[in-house]
Amino acid sequence: MFGDVEVVDDVPGRFAARVIDAFIDRSDATFSLAVSGGGTARRCYRRLAEEGAEAIDWWAVDLFWGDERCVDPNSEASNQRLVREALLERIGAANEVHPMRCDEGPEPYQLKISALPAIDVVHLGMGPDGHTASLFPGSPALEADAGRLVVMNEDPSGSNPHRRMTFTFSAIARARLVLITVEGEDKQEAFARVRAGEDLPVARVRAPQVVWLVDPAAAG
Repeated sequence: MFGDVEVVDDVPGRFAARVIDAFIDRSDATFSLAVSGGGTARRCYRRLAEEGAEAIDWWAVDLFWGDERCVDPNSEASNQRLVREALLERIGAANEVHPMRCDEGPEPYQLKISALPAIDVVHLGMGPDGHTASLFPGSPALEADAGRLVVMNEDPSGSNPHRRMTFTFSAIARARLVLITVEGEDKQEAFARVRAGEDLPVARVRAPQVVWLVDPAAAG
């Protein structure tokens, strides 16, 4: 298994602490954070807004999205809406905010990501099927060329609805730190498969530092 595993009772709290530490230790004047979606992400961002209210200068933070569903930004399925409600509306503002827009296609976002020397933190989750971002088992995005950082993708199984825009593994690899947050018994089987060395999408994540923050229910 690639990366360090921390089994913690309070995944959102540990996530917030890790992001705050990364912000304090940043090498540049600004700090880039790529956000995710899902229930665990929502809890993580609420906690980050609370714990980072004074610890982080949000006017120095640039927000990017690691993936997005091709839905209206106000849809309950939208990661943009999730981050807006859980984080942005609570902290008030950030330096720059770059939501993904499916109608523009992946090229403009690819240019934004390629212009960064690195991404300070990329936040990922893991689905019960072992997907991360919108990199689904058996989907074309798993085999994207190394030069492709952002692509359109779909779940060939149909279990995860909506067309998506997503980071590729090459984009994730540009992170200085990847935080993978995993909560709940429904993730236990997938996490065990990753630890056993199975080739699930999330097991392909590589970066200079990859940290798994896993609660006891998921860790088994």
